[in-house]
Amino acid sequence: MAASIKVGVSSCVLGEHVRFDSGHKLSRFVTNELSKHFEFISVCPEVESGMPVPRPTIRLISDKERIALVESKDQSQNHTQSMLDFSAKRVAQLSQQDLCGYIVCAKSPTCGMERVKVYGSHMAEKTGVGLYTNELMQRMPWLPIEEDGRLNDPVLKENFVTRVFCLDDFYQSMQGEPTAGKIVAFHSRYKLTLMAHHPQSYKLLGKLVANIANYTIDDFFKLYRNGLMQAMAIRASRKNNTNVLMHIQGYFKRDLQGKEKAELCQVIDG
Repeated sequence: MAASIKVGVSSCVLGEHVRFDSGHKLSRFVTNELSKHFEFISVCPEVESGMPVPRPTIRLISDKERIALVESKDQSQNHTQSMLDFSAKRVAQLSQQDLCGYIVCAKSPTCGMERVKVYGSHMAEKTGVGLYTNELMQRMPWLPIEEDGRLNDPVLKENFVTRVFCLDDFYQSMQGEPTAGKIVAFHSRYKLTLMAHHPQSYKLLGKLVANIANYTIDDFFKLYRNGLMQAMAIRASRKNNTNVLMHIQGYFKRDLQGKEKAELCQVIDG
């Protein structure tokens, strides 16, 4: 059966020759491993907005009033508006597709998620976000987004993949039409997972679900989705995982003998 979990990916990360020098930034983890589970939607903002391959290099510059996207060697060649127009249109299309994640190319002036160089009058500071990815983050704040290079970190990799599967599970649980009952059932299944990621969010979402009758179902769906994915974006800690396991142990306290309880505690603490 074909993979149905839709994940956006920068085209160069998939090995497509779309970079300024006709090169690519192939990630074998993405193409060899994640491709077994995800259906990729390939996007190259530069090419799809009309830039050629090969092409002059581009960069972000700041004049303190706004960020602009210009060619590195000829700043009179300004691509800001065309990129903003493309980004708004493409992200609007993606927002209708139940996208569950996005992998972007690091350091890119269009796709970088963080620490993108922004050139001022004297020096470059790694403070920017690519114009396309910024639109993606603003319009779809619930969406798990990660950079290709950061996926080499086992902890970040696990967190990203977990978030993607969680969001897909949420969408699948709604079966195309959210209802209060479906959202409550989903939340009940994810209580311990949320507790492991962020206990405070677990409590806040619990209070939110308890007041579901105060919202229209469409508003509540969006509100819960945002809260859910914000909580899941916080990496589960060893301490929180231990607390969750101890909480689960409580369900078996009447079924375990003293020696068995001690052994289970030792395993959890270990």
